[in-house]
Amino acid sequence: MKFAIRLLFTALGFISAGAFAQTAWDMPTPYPATNFHTENIIQFAADIEKATAGKLKITVHANGSLFKANEIKRAVQGGQAQIGEIILSGYTNEDPLFGTDGVPFLATSYAEAKKLWVAQKPFVEAKLAKQGIKLLYSVPWPPQGIFSAKPIASATDLKGVKWRAYNPQTSRIAELVGAQPVTIQAAELSQALATGAVSAFMTSCATGYDSKVWEQVKYFYDAQAWLPKNAVLVSQKAFDALDKAGQEAVLKSAAAAEERGWKISEEKTKFYLAELAKNGMKVEDPSAALKADLKKVGDTMIAEWVKSAGTDGQAIIDAYKK
Repeated sequence: MKFAIRLLFTALGFISAGAFAQTAWDMPTPYPATNFHTENIIQFAADIEKATAGKLKITVHANGSLFKANEIKRAVQGGQAQIGEIILSGYTNEDPLFGTDGVPFLATSYAEAKKLWVAQKPFVEAKLAKQGIKLLYSVPWPPQGIFSAKPIASATDLKGVKWRAYNPQTSRIAELVGAQPVTIQAAELSQALATGAVSAFMTSCATGYDSKVWEQVKYFYDAQAWLPKNAVLVSQKAFDALDKAGQEAVLKSAAAAEERGWKISEEKTKFYLAELAKNGMKVEDPSAALKADLKKVGDTMIAEWVKSAGTDGQAIIDAYKK
């Protein structure tokens, strides 16, 4: 009998050890499961689980279901979530360096966005490290354009319009063109359009597709104003708690996700534009007058950003323009 009891406790010990061998992370993301960023993250999580033989399992909570977009960074920083995805420019008010890629008409192509990220990345990593956060990877959105319920021939047509803002830069654009900024996150965009809370906004064709904006607005002007980036962040404490093999698996999977994400983002831009047109939207380049107006906005905001970002900001611009 004693031998049998000993065997039972030994077996329970093995079960317990096996149970504690698996580490579980929660990963909140702001966008739908069908968005290319989220699909890339799901693959990232699957790669990690495979590489660690199931020892590290990441549960992805899409579409702001666990934490809203503006709560995710704080959740990772405070330990409520081990890992999460944010849009970097959403934290420009916290530090201008987070919003480098949200400065209009500074980097307007994938090649330029990549070069800007190389210049920006060390500064972002340093800022996050001071907050107990480790940057894993970053992927851009397609270039930003203007969605509108009514035709826009020049910036004058935006005066008084309710303008959806998702970061400080988009709020500032509204101010400069005389529109009324209304803060709306991606997950709330469809409802905001349906209720008339907003009628114009700048975002990527990807967000327009995800939100089926053609149900409320009919015009898209492909301004290619900037390519904002999402970043995947992990709590440094959670990362440090992994064994060396687990850390290597996370870093290797992150590098693969970044490379894959940049490629997918660029490839899907044409698809998203085609889908907007297919669903009845007028997809056009901005008029000469609107381009000129937007350039003035860009020139103003670049100068403002460099001033607010100080010597670090100037160092990023200098490195980018080399």
